[in-house]
Amino acid sequence: MTPEEKKKIVDILLKEKVNLEKKIVNLKELTQPISPDCAIGRVSRMDAINNKSVNEAALRSAETKMRNIEISLEKSDDPEFGKCRQCGFDIPVGRLIVMPGSTRCVACASR
Repeated sequence: MTPEEKKKIVDILLKEKVNLEKKIVNLKELTQPISPDCAIGRVSRMDAINNKSVNEAALRSAETKMRNIEISLEKSDDPEFGKCRQCGFDIPVGRLIVMPGSTRCVACASR
C-alpha cells in the first residue's frame, strides 16, 4: 500500500467518524424511553415502540462501525496496516473503506 493510499483511507475514515458521531448522538436521542404518560394513542404508542427498536438496532450498528473505525485509525501507523494477516498481500483500499477493521483480504475472508 502506498503512502497516498494510506492517507486517502485515513482521510475517509476520519470523515466517516465525524458523520457517525453525529448519527450516534441523533440515534441516542431517538432511543430514549417512551414515557407512559405521553398523551398518544395506542396505535401511535406501538408505532413509537417499533421505531425505537429499529433505532436501537441502527445505534448498535453505528457504534460497532465506530469501534472498527477507531481501531483502523489506531493501527494506521503500523507498517502492517492494510496487509492481510493470513496471506500477507494488500487488502484492497475499497474493502478497508467499506469495512474498517478488516484484517483479511476478500479471498482469505471467504475461505
